[in-house]
Amino acid sequence: MVRVPLTPQERARGERLGAVLREARGQRTMVEVALASGISVETLRKIEAGRIPTPAFFTVVALAETLDLPIGRIASQCAAPEPIAV
Repeated sequence: MVRVPLTPQERARGERLGAVLREARGQRTMVEVALASGISVETLRKIEAGRIPTPAFFTVVALAETLDLPIGRIASQCAAPEPIAV
């Protein structure tokens, strides 16, 4: 199966998701958060680094619950910024 390449906007959204999750993780280690979320540390590392820009929905939900982060906040912070009207 051939994957369609991600657009620059999709890659940027993945980077924003990683930043939101890193910030919410705070002082907790990746190991703590990954174990509590039921995902591997390597998966969390890749998501935070933006290398998995479109993680599975239930992975994001598990992370959101572990980090006590409302899913709506994740969505709003990861949405594409509005273009500036000139």
